[in-house]
Amino acid sequence: MNGGATRNKVQRKFKMRGYTLKVDALSEVLSFLDRFPSDAHDEALDLLLDELQYLSLKSAILDKHPVHKVVTLLLEAEAADEENPNSAGSSASELRVIDAFIVPKLRYDPVKKIFYEYVGKLPIHGDASAKATLYKDRFLLLFQRLSRDPRFSKPAFGSTVSEYGSCEISPIQSLVGQTGRRWVMGVISQLEDGHFYLEDLSAAVEVNLSDSKITTGFFVENTVVLAEGEMQLDGVFKVRTCGFPPLEDREKSTAFFSGIDFFGGGLLTNEETLRLAELEKRAVNDMFVILSDIWLDNEETMRNVEIVLSGYENVEVVPSLFVFMGNFCSHPCNLSFKSFSSLRSQFGKLGELIASHQRLKEHSRFLFIPGPDDVGPSTVLPRCCLPKYITEELQKNIPTAIFSSNPCRVKFYTQEIVFFRQDLLYRMRRSCLMAPSTEETSDPFEHLVATITHQSHLCPLPLTVQPIIWNYDHSLHLYPTPHTIVLADKSEQKAFKYTGITCFNPGSFSSDGTFVAYRPCNREVELSAL
Repeated sequence: MNGGATRNKVQRKFKMRGYTLKVDALSEVLSFLDRFPSDAHDEALDLLLDELQYLSLKSAILDKHPVHKVVTLLLEAEAADEENPNSAGSSASELRVIDAFIVPKLRYDPVKKIFYEYVGKLPIHGDASAKATLYKDRFLLLFQRLSRDPRFSKPAFGSTVSEYGSCEISPIQSLVGQTGRRWVMGVISQLEDGHFYLEDLSAAVEVNLSDSKITTGFFVENTVVLAEGEMQLDGVFKVRTCGFPPLEDREKSTAFFSGIDFFGGGLLTNEETLRLAELEKRAVNDMFVILSDIWLDNEETMRNVEIVLSGYENVEVVPSLFVFMGNFCSHPCNLSFKSFSSLRSQFGKLGELIASHQRLKEHSRFLFIPGPDDVGPSTVLPRCCLPKYITEELQKNIPTAIFSSNPCRVKFYTQEIVFFRQDLLYRMRRSCLMAPSTEETSDPFEHLVATITHQSHLCPLPLTVQPIIWNYDHSLHLYPTPHTIVLADKSEQKAFKYTGITCFNPGSFSSDGTFVAYRPCNREVELSAL
């Protein structure tokens, strides 16, 4: 292809993405393309444009500096791949780990009915308005989902209405002076001791839940519920049936808000999505091994880790990813914990243990996620990754080890997986306002899965029970619903497929010797134990 044609193609492609190139920027792009054969120019340009969208640009008219910055990053990545082509790090396109603190914050505008990305500063210590925004964003997220459900839409002229009348949602403010059954949606809150209220963006009303029929799930304070009932003369809303907002298929959510990166794994074109989906189906040998509660100060646990590693060292194709989740110490790392140097050396020993298995070291990746009692600044969610002081001995042996937040997200080709380590089941059961329904299931894990998926939130506990960084509550959102959720808990090992979402708890490795082998190509969960 001659120079003039290449120049025209570059300008056309940038214009299609909304950019205009200055002369120096165009020269920078052309010199970048000169590094590739002509048949690879389209792919190189698309890659450059995809990376460019992650920069904070002051204008759509581009000069040399932003283009040079992206070109430098791409060339550095290419050089790293050439240096070590067999390393696990070279498979960045197939496996990407997303830290909770870099997940994009998307907020819903109920007037324009769109999501927009919040690009302002997100301080760890938010002001009072950040706490109110947390609840508002949770409510609006579920409200926009419900507004597309035909069962709760305003009936059209001539349409048939059920015996109970329309299920259209009434604002709580409109209940005053109304008679007859009404459907409302609100957050359960305890504004006064022993008195529960339903609260939406318009008002709050006291509710009587004593005789209400409930659906599957744990009904705790802070959860958003749909309630059917009627106003009493004393101004209390008598609830007859109560449930969580209905789920929406992942495909419907992504189709409705196409072009928005909720997960944080980057946007893909339709062609890229189809190509990666095909590669994902073919990745039949890829396997993730997930262990939770690895007490490094316990000799028996370390012997069991050695057995697991040795077992996978000798299989024909080693696992692609090992996920080691906390707690990494049998004693809570609280204010009375003084053994940080010994914990550091124990991580070093784990690194030596992994490094002694040469095939695993060369071909597997290792992801470390902190537990609720691990060393860190506080027990608030999301938790940042383990401190460098604790992990650097391990990193000397395993330079490719990844230390991420809790929760954290993993994108494998097109599949979205969320990892969360929290003793959630016990705390949710303790915080229940009423005994869970046994009509559909009596399994507590199934109730937990139903709760977090319908709430589109990993931890819908009251903030007094589990504090959350107000400005980072969005990192615990589950919308659109991911393909797989790993709820690591010290309770019994379980797996449950709920409305197409694969959920499992690998169990406590140190207590029960249980772990999970997960095959992402067909979302098969293999419950394992020593």
